[in-house]
Amino acid sequence: MSTRFALLRPFLLTGLAAVCLNAPAWADEDFESGTRLPAYQAECAACHIAYPPGLLGARSWQQIMGGLSKHFGVDASLDAASTKAIGVWLGEHAGAGRRFKQMPPENRITKSAWFIREHDEVSARVYQRAAVGSASNCSACHQRAADGNFDEHEVRIPK
Repeated sequence: MSTRFALLRPFLLTGLAAVCLNAPAWADEDFESGTRLPAYQAECAACHIAYPPGLLGARSWQQIMGGLSKHFGVDASLDAASTKAIGVWLGEHAGAGRRFKQMPPENRITKSAWFIREHDEVSARVYQRAAVGSASNCSACHQRAADGNFDEHEVRIPK
């Protein structure tokens, strides 16, 4: 090992750690690669995309799963076994870290601080377009959202 590399090694490792620790909350390789709980995919994607669990923290998912009878104005109740299995899976894959210490208002992904920051350049009028409908319709602009891919270089905002 060269002396120069030996001197730089701590800085290189620190930089690599910083990149890994700052990976997006939704960078859940299991979700993006398609390794998902079939019950979650079947039940949740029946009404909307099965949001990647890393978009919310564990406490938010716990509250959402505990209130399925009033799930954003709809009764989305499931049998006890499905509710438990999905809840455990969401908790295991939930977003972690500083950005998830504070729960977003109403446990809405679109009201979380990180979501607002990531979408600050999007006008409220864009969400009102017929092809979009609301900020929660990720697939309108992120064509691969259902796969867990939210790469900003692939965003296509409908007219």
